[in-house]
Amino acid sequence: MARYTGPKTKIARKFGEAIFGEDKSFEKRNFPPGQHGANRRRGKKSEYSIQLAEKQKAKYTYGILERQFSNLFKKASSNKGITGEILLQLCECRLDNVVYRMGVAPSRSAARQLVSHRHITVNGELVNIPSYSLNPGDVVAVREKSKSLLAIENSLANKSDVYEWLSWNSETKQGNFVSVPERIQIPENINEQLIVELYSK
Repeated sequence: MARYTGPKTKIARKFGEAIFGEDKSFEKRNFPPGQHGANRRRGKKSEYSIQLAEKQKAKYTYGILERQFSNLFKKASSNKGITGEILLQLCECRLDNVVYRMGVAPSRSAARQLVSHRHITVNGELVNIPSYSLNPGDVVAVREKSKSLLAIENSLANKSDVYEWLSWNSETKQGNFVSVPERIQIPENINEQLIVELYSK
């Protein structure tokens, strides 16, 4: 399956929440898509459909394809700890997510593009792999030649969220991946236990 490039509002309406961030179109039409979306009477969902929807929501939120997500789950399962929490932590440790969290890009898809186009460095080395997994202490920075990019400056100017597990220096345009976030520090509205139950069947 190729990465989804269609209307993000349609996906947000499917899950009933703005999973890609602020969305004025979603606020106007916050009901399921389709001809009868606002009035459709829905029967009780099966346990499987609820679990599957939660997995899909997580995949769309982080912009991860099925094979990548499945591999992350296997990695989370092999680690000591609560599998669901570790899965979300692995998603948060991805370079594209950290670039987004630091405010360098307004969305994860924009962050993924910055990384792919070689605008981001990790510990002084160019990294163009969005799924690159960061470790505590890693320094993430905007490449010297890219610091004047208007898209980056606009995103940083509109930055509002601050995360305890990340630090950012606006003057040097570089930040530090201080630590792996605890579950309580991850703001995404995802019920990771449902995903664990789905994969455990």
